[in-house]
Amino acid sequence: MYIKKILLFISIIGLVILSIFSYFVYVTMFVSNTNFNNEIAYVYVYTDQTFEELKQDLYPVLKNVNSFERLANRKGYDKTLKSGKFAIKKGMNNNQIINTLRSSKLTVDVIFNNIDNEYELAGKISKQIEADSLSLLNSFKDLDFFKSKGFNKYNYLSIFLPNSYNFYWDTDANSFRSRMLKEYNLFWNDSRMGKLKQIGLNQSQVMILASIVTQESKMKSELRTIAGVYMNRLNNNWLLQADPTVKYAAYQLPEYENEIIRRILYKHLKIDSKFNTYKYKGLPPGLISVPNISSIDAVLNFEKHKYFYFSADPNNIGYHNFSRTLYEHNNNAKKFHKYLDSKGIKK
Repeated sequence: MYIKKILLFISIIGLVILSIFSYFVYVTMFVSNTNFNNEIAYVYVYTDQTFEELKQDLYPVLKNVNSFERLANRKGYDKTLKSGKFAIKKGMNNNQIINTLRSSKLTVDVIFNNIDNEYELAGKISKQIEADSLSLLNSFKDLDFFKSKGFNKYNYLSIFLPNSYNFYWDTDANSFRSRMLKEYNLFWNDSRMGKLKQIGLNQSQVMILASIVTQESKMKSELRTIAGVYMNRLNNNWLLQADPTVKYAAYQLPEYENEIIRRILYKHLKIDSKFNTYKYKGLPPGLISVPNISSIDAVLNFEKHKYFYFSADPNNIGYHNFSRTLYEHNNNAKKFHKYLDSKGIKK
């Protein structure tokens, strides 16, 4: 009888322990462990991030980080972190969260436009993927890479076509660069390559001219007309006399480093630079900005007309008046200069 009591006591203790263990397993694995009101919380796991560092990032997301850690240890996740962006859904348990962090890496839309130089590009991209601006800038300045792909220091930014692209968040700088080169090559399809022959320019020349057109106007409806003006000038061996190239030439000089040029003056036209198309015929040696796709296609499909001049329209800001003769152009230019004077814009 005494032995039976002992066995019964041991059985009860065993059941209690088993119940406690089962409850512990149930809570650890199957009870919701999220601590946010939105339907989804995004977690970013950095490359080479330690589990201890990840735990700190999870405190605002999880109710009980300790229970998450216990299961992560049992499943070996603490030693096999995968970088990326992940979506934790409201109500997920630890098991679901770990499975998500292991296998459900998300992509992000990387968008950039209105880029003047590699510094702006690096800054914009670094806000959208894991790669920081310094690593991106170093990748962009790797001229040996670009030379091996047929580019030079004046036109290598051509590959970074402004658009929206899908990337994994943990993309590194060199992978981003390689993807942009792939997109650039895809952009130059048979149709666009065929148009190069029709207009008598190569890829680099189209990109340079498109960079000027990009700076001339943000109005898509007149890009082909502007491109046609410059093609008329090129085909007739005229100076391009493109104001954006003068600005670009000025900004390369230390005295204009912190100045915003809103009005082209005579002193700017005298700057001795191959980028100054008031002094040197033909296209400048390289890009003056990163051309947008609309401007590239505008050059490839430039409007055929007899305009050789254009001037900003003071009555329709953002647009331009086009003219065939210098006399017409001078009259249009006077109107715009008068407008600038009325606004107190002297430089």
